[in-house]
Amino acid sequence: MEPSVEIPFGDQWWRNAVLYEVYVRSFADSDGDGVGDLAGVRSRLDYLRNLGVDGIWLTPFYPSPMADHGYDVADHRDVDPLFGDLAAFDALLRDAHSLGLKVLLDLVPNHSSDRHPAFHAALASPPGSPERQLYVFRDGSGPDGALPPNNWVSVFGGPAWARVPIEPPEGSESGGPPSPQPGGQPRQPRQWYLHLFAAEQPDWNWSHPQVREDHERTLRFWLDRGVDGFRIDVAHGLVKDAELRDNPADTELAPHTAFRDKHEPHVWDQDGVHEIYRSWRRLFDEYDRRDGRDRVLVGETWVADPDRLACYVRPDELHLTFAFSLLTTPWSAAAWQAAVRADLAATARHGCAPTWVLANHDVVRPATRYGTGEAGMRRARAALLTMLALPGAVFLYQGDELGLPQADVAPQWRQDPVWRSSGGTSPGRDGARVPMPWAGQNPPFGFAPPGVTPWLPQPPGWAAFSVEAQTGDATSALVFTREALRLRRALPAFAGSVPDTLRWREDTPPGCLAFDRLSPSSWAGPATESDSEGEHHDGGMHDGRRAQPPIGGHTVTCVMSTADVHVQLTVPGRLALASNPVTYNGTTITLPPDTAAWVIATHRSPPLNL
Repeated sequence: MEPSVEIPFGDQWWRNAVLYEVYVRSFADSDGDGVGDLAGVRSRLDYLRNLGVDGIWLTPFYPSPMADHGYDVADHRDVDPLFGDLAAFDALLRDAHSLGLKVLLDLVPNHSSDRHPAFHAALASPPGSPERQLYVFRDGSGPDGALPPNNWVSVFGGPAWARVPIEPPEGSESGGPPSPQPGGQPRQPRQWYLHLFAAEQPDWNWSHPQVREDHERTLRFWLDRGVDGFRIDVAHGLVKDAELRDNPADTELAPHTAFRDKHEPHVWDQDGVHEIYRSWRRLFDEYDRRDGRDRVLVGETWVADPDRLACYVRPDELHLTFAFSLLTTPWSAAAWQAAVRADLAATARHGCAPTWVLANHDVVRPATRYGTGEAGMRRARAALLTMLALPGAVFLYQGDELGLPQADVAPQWRQDPVWRSSGGTSPGRDGARVPMPWAGQNPPFGFAPPGVTPWLPQPPGWAAFSVEAQTGDATSALVFTREALRLRRALPAFAGSVPDTLRWREDTPPGCLAFDRLSPSSWAGPATESDSEGEHHDGGMHDGRRAQPPIGGHTVTCVMSTADVHVQLTVPGRLALASNPVTYNGTTITLPPDTAAWVIATHRSPPLNL
């Protein structure tokens, strides 16, 4: 480990941060069981610091039966032995802080595991009991309650309701088997419980004060250990329609459909959720005032309407909320510009900017989502460079800095509950969760000790994608990402985190977007021809991707082309970075298809220390 450095708390670091999602199961396996763990993450912290991120978000590592790989939590205030123990977590947190890295945990407040003690007690108790009131139990409809209480469906496929089993849980001390029917057979229970995800993930009843109090205890438990914040799973789903009314019946949703709020208005984005986050914000403000540190609450909010989404980041609620629009935006400059404009305008009303993402553990990786083969790779790099130029915070998903494509996981290896719940109609999300390739020519590519089979198989051809293979290649996705993050941190124009630091260019050819990022100091105007050092065919250094470090400059222009032909744009200045080779003469940039670039306007100002 490197020597300890001071962490700059008290500066609202999160407003412009780049945070890295660590899918713990798939990052690094330290003990050879084929599953990543906390000690494995700790062993790779230097890599993350050198990549240039500001912090990490750790996916759930709490005790869990792993029906949804940790998102079915049985105890929110401990560590599952699969991942280590509390001592391993404390060591990871300490080392991360010594390297200047923030650490965010994944909070899962919408549901628990069906193995949670509170749910065991609920099943063992009669209808209407205090134990059952902690979850969402209702009598079924139809004769003998044989049908679900309403028409809600699970995100993973099938009904969102499971009927209470006939027998109480093994070892229950309360309740008992149902009363027999006249024929002597046990009477089927009338009650069902709500699970918006897998049946093993019953939804909490957030109208109950005990549920709220217990989750506040969880927040305090981890804050007292020193964490820097939380990513809140399903942040828009905690509160449901009070009457549990049917959703419109004219839309059939595929498993894991994005932005379900448009089709299921009685399930998602209910107004009552905001009071929960106001109470959490008060708790966080209490901690911040106590020691001067800035902690952060980040919402996973799949809300389609930008104005509704922006309500989650009102001044007394969450600090950040994911803008998922780019995850569903097609590869089109016009579509990208429309999505970015809408998100920026909505959040600007509350004095902040969106939190941008191109990938996470639930969606197809960009290198595959944008196309196949080389086209997908080019577009993923261009999209990354463009996203990093936007004002606000950014989250990167592990492996995207390597340009990893979506893996094709064979049916016999698939473990995602989406695959099971959908009856095999959806392949699920396993393809985005295949373990990281670190080094070597064969699986497990340094993810685990040699000879260990990872929990999901890595494609044999991933040797070329490994960190080891890309580290020495100046044209690789890894080197490109490191350089983009370095410049994002170094250039004054990227220091601002509010939308008014961005100005759209209107002189772009079809299939191209361009915007300027303005530094806090006054803009001195564009460079003149005499400021250029002449023509840089293919952009200069790094195989046409990075020119010599610019001198001065208070404006960075980001250009991105999604056209299928070369496009030209007048952008005076100096080339800082391009996702693919470009031609630039100091005034006119020529972009090949599926390429983005940053150009820095050159002024008569002191040199930048790059």
